Parts: sequence; C-alpha cells; structure tokens
Amino acid sequence: MELVVASLADRPDLAPLLREFDDPWPEFMKWDPVSDQYYSRAATTFAAWTLVAWDAADPERLVAKSHSIPFAMGEDLGRSELPDDGWDGVITWAFYDEVAGREPTHVSALEVAIRQDLQGTGLASVMLEHKRRNAARHGFHDLVAPVRPSLKHLHPHLPMTDYVTRMREDGLPEDPWLRLHVRVGGEVVKVCPRAMTISGTLAEWRRWTGLPFERSGDVEVPFALNPVHVSVEHDHAVYVEPGVWVHHRI
Repeated sequence: MELVVASLADRPDLAPLLREFDDPWPEFMKWDPVSDQYYSRAATTFAAWTLVAWDAADPERLVAKSHSIPFAMGEDLGRSELPDDGWDGVITWAFYDEVAGREPTHVSALEVAIRQDLQGTGLASVMLEHKRRNAARHGFHDLVAPVRPSLKHLHPHLPMTDYVTRMREDGLPEDPWLRLHVRVGGEVVKVCPRAMTISGTLAEWRRWTGLPFERSGDVEVPFALNPVHVSVEHDHAVYVEPGVWVHHRI
C-alpha cells in the first residue's frame, strides 16, 4: 500500500469521504452530547486538524482518519492541569477558547480510527506520528491525548487507576494503545475519571446496545470500559467512561 496522508485544509474535496468511513466505534459512543461541538465542524473550522489517509491506488476510500483540536492552558484561565473530564472537557475548553478569541497553547488528540479490515497492520502508529507532525507544523510543542485504552473493556470492573499500572516485563504498558503512545515518547500524566459521559433513556440504551436493561444496578455493556449505571425506576442509564491523559513533547 502506498499511503497518502493530508489534512482536510489541504484536501477539502475529501471531506465527503468522512461520512462514508467504516466507523469502528460502538453505537452508544456516538451519543456523547459534547462530541458534536467538534465533529460538526471537523471539516470546516478544524479542517487543519483533521487528517485523512488513503491508498494511492484507491483514492475514493479512506483507510484511516485522525482528529485533534487546539486549546489553551494556563493558570490565568484556571487551567493549570488537564481536565478530569478528559475528552468532554478539552472539547468544551476549545469551544470556549474559540468564542473568546483565545490563542491556543496546546493540541489535544481526539481520535485515530483505522478501517476495520486494516486494524492491526501498523496504521495506528503511522497516524499517531502524522498527528504529532501536524501539531509541530502548526508551531505547537505540546500534544496531549485523553487516551481510551484499547483493552480496558475486557476489565470493566477494574478501576482505571489500577489498569494503567499493568506493565509488561519490558516496562511498557500492557495495554496496546497506551503502549504505542509511550513507545513514541508519550508520558502518562493522570487518569481522567469522567472523560466522557453518555446518558439516555432505557429505550435509547436498548436501541444502542440490544440489551434488555430490565433491572436497576450496574450493567456490563460490550466495549464499555466501565459498567453502565441503570435506574429502571427513573427510566435512565448513565455511562461514565474514564480515560488516561498522555502528554507528548514535540
């Protein structure tokens, strides 16, 4: 494969291919209410931070995509640390920065997605490196990421604070996606305990997951990192997903 990578700022004609991309995420994750602050403008306001990749032999179908967002940090803004609400928090910060006309100081990675039939082929590391280069090209030295560890869903009852301490014999994280970040120079900063919050009625959760949601309490949902909290009495369920902040100095 001859891989070609470009931003939508350079190739706005490829924006329609984003809608056709074979999205690998579970359905319930598509209903985080904060996400649209970014994704609704990924091809316009944030075109320079949206990277798309394709095989030179097949330019009509993407093989991968990458999303990032610039934001401001600083004690004068009350932002001396990365937010505990991770993904949701940094997108909200960036939205406020844009409204206030603030100059961003950092870039946050949001997503690297690989076409499902090409997962495990090394494209994730390639796209992460292009993400780093893109931030450097725009003059930034700090790239952070509210990482969603790729195998945490296999241990939904294990606290994230314990999961991130699981290491291989070579000293690298046991989790493949965390390991990739650390291997290229990323530093694990802290856990963000509520990186993403998704709530819905029981009917919505049934539609998103195909599960019955008939009893109150914690329910394990495939590919969720934590159990989903269910209240039959109040007809709602809430999922609070943790993440891990990783910092790349570039």
